[in-house]
Amino acid sequence: MTIHEMQNLNRATIEHASKVIVPGMTLIELRKLCEEYMLSHGADSFWYWDVGAFVFAGDKTTVSVSGREYKTDDHIIEPNDIITIDLSPQSNCIWGDYARTLIVENGKIVKDVEQIQNDEWRNGLKMEVYLHEAMLGFVNENTNFEALFYYINDQIKARGYVNLDFLGNLGHSIVKDKKHRIYIEKGNTEKLSAVEAFTFEPHISLPGSLYGYKKENIYGFNGGVLTEL
Repeated sequence: MTIHEMQNLNRATIEHASKVIVPGMTLIELRKLCEEYMLSHGADSFWYWDVGAFVFAGDKTTVSVSGREYKTDDHIIEPNDIITIDLSPQSNCIWGDYARTLIVENGKIVKDVEQIQNDEWRNGLKMEVYLHEAMLGFVNENTNFEALFYYINDQIKARGYVNLDFLGNLGHSIVKDKKHRIYIEKGNTEKLSAVEAFTFEPHISLPGSLYGYKKENIYGFNGGVLTEL
């Protein structure tokens, strides 16, 4: 499978989860559902510390922790809830990496961001969309990882949000061994165009808020143009 095919698997997994999430389901059940779906539709394993679906809900959506320390919370999904799902399947060492924030209101997933009734949640998801658009408008073949780090963190701060990532970075290169990743972080002057592909995954919140937001895609250059894979 190609990276693009792995990302299609991730998109299909989130779509499947969106159809079956109901109040009363636990995050343990949701993680198992996502992981079983990926394994039955092309994944052979999970590259991120053997965690296929990194899930949080409610006031735990601000938590940022390494997969080495992650334990799925026994949270029970409520009729009005916020859920983050971060997927990391692989097939023959080809990675997928994809995250979305899902909103449950009145017992159902709200697919149209503009229809989210909770103002803070709606604005958080719209901010994630803005950051991905800002990244695409900023990056060219000469942009390095550090420049993107500073630019996006400035955008986050200017709009009143904070970067929740426990290491402060915003994404990483796509490789075949997680030890070889390089990050969108201070001091990394490697050009983004020098790697096969990279993730962009700002994890943000309003200062002091109970709720965090994630949106992650993989991007790569095609004919000099940066595109979502």
